[in-house]
Amino acid sequence: MTDSNDRRVTANLSLSLDGRYHGPAGPDDFTMFAPYVTTEVARDHLTRIWEGATVALLGRINAEGFLSYWPSVAADENADPRDRGYAKWLVDTEKVVLSTTLTEAPWERTRMANAPAADVVAELKATGEGDILVNSSPSVIKALLSADLIDRLHLMVFPEIAGGGQRLFDDGLPASRWTLAHQEVGERGEIAMVYDRAR
Repeated sequence: MTDSNDRRVTANLSLSLDGRYHGPAGPDDFTMFAPYVTTEVARDHLTRIWEGATVALLGRINAEGFLSYWPSVAADENADPRDRGYAKWLVDTEKVVLSTTLTEAPWERTRMANAPAADVVAELKATGEGDILVNSSPSVIKALLSADLIDRLHLMVFPEIAGGGQRLFDDGLPASRWTLAHQEVGERGEIAMVYDRAR
């Protein structure tokens, strides 16, 4: 068993210049992201987020959305190897889905947790090894930022102002300082950044 301080909590999310993770038409509005998600920088970033992670922590919406997309990529021999690598990892790894409504796990190697994100993270840190990746699930990321439990943030910033939609960094978060561990700029102006929590 690993000391709980050894297990990092990492998170990834894509944002517009105005800090939004979807557009003004609602949670399914990703039109501003579409031109950038298949760039070289974005695909390399996708690989970076899961290396070292042994569990994916997901909200219900993302879990159901991922289920409808990524298993087919994992099986597609013609898919970009970086997309396929991530897809295979996601299918094969342990997944914990936070939900107050789902009772049955939507995937193999998945368990449901009807508990606060901070409690689930505490349990995972006490019982396993490897990074805990909060995988593109804004509601879970927000809860863990509020509890100051995220150790590494993988952010993709796309050069578009959405003008509406939900923001990741809401007012009222505790103040925190971060150090830049990696950055990469793509040909379309997209930026991949990795920030580590300075504690």
